[in-house]
Amino acid sequence: GQSVVIALDGKTARGTIPAGQTQGLHLLAAYLPAEGWVLMQVAVESKENEITAAPRLLKCLDLRGKVVTGDALLAQRQLSIQIVEAGGEYVWIIKDNQPEVRQDIETLFAPEICVKGFSPGRHDFRTASTVEKGHGRLERRTITVSSELKGYLHWPYVEQVFKLERHFVRVKDGKITHQVVYGVTSLTAQEAGPERLLEIVRAHWGIENGLFYRRDETLGEDRCRLRIGHAAQAMTIINNLVLGLLLRRGIKNVPEAQRRFAARPQEALQLILSSPT
Repeated sequence: GQSVVIALDGKTARGTIPAGQTQGLHLLAAYLPAEGWVLMQVAVESKENEITAAPRLLKCLDLRGKVVTGDALLAQRQLSIQIVEAGGEYVWIIKDNQPEVRQDIETLFAPEICVKGFSPGRHDFRTASTVEKGHGRLERRTITVSSELKGYLHWPYVEQVFKLERHFVRVKDGKITHQVVYGVTSLTAQEAGPERLLEIVRAHWGIENGLFYRRDETLGEDRCRLRIGHAAQAMTIINNLVLGLLLRRGIKNVPEAQRRFAARPQEALQLILSSPT
């Protein structure tokens, strides 16, 4: 009940893909980036995708006062309606799967061409930036937010749109990478200014770094070959629980924690049986 952001994303357990095939167990998770807990995950059946599985997942959650985030695949009108009518809000990244919406947002933020003697029209653009250094690169994120498309954009409950620019400089050789993405949200300007929206979008990627990467690289999930019955899905639940317990204690170096608890099994037992003060 403390976190506000719920990140939605899916992952395939690669070890469950049979030889000669391309599909295996694919799970869609609802994750609390601030706390490291998976609230719920559902299996995406062979004849559906994340778009059709997401409504089932969200029906299991109390969305009142929560902000649901997702990548471009989950940016869907019906899902937006479901979230808002359940008392929540949404923040979606918009890409080419919603071409008209993306074009409208891109046009709004594009430089305005003016006839000589005239000045550009006034806009309500608001911006925020962050600069961070880590993993061998310098990263600057700048978000520009506007409420001007409310009532015009063909998207349910939309209040604001945004343009997010990511500028990366690799320290060792100075290589520069620049990315631009667009998005929509049902949060009003009073509920979330540019600084808050930048935090929410950044928090969403915690599901990749804080959950999926750790399950794969540290806990070896993709190397697991369990395929009988629901064994593979049960292992993902156990992995989710392990990571949640560690992060709840403030432990972020999972490999170091593995070595410590392997040498001190009584501490590992206490981690499961006791609650932090």
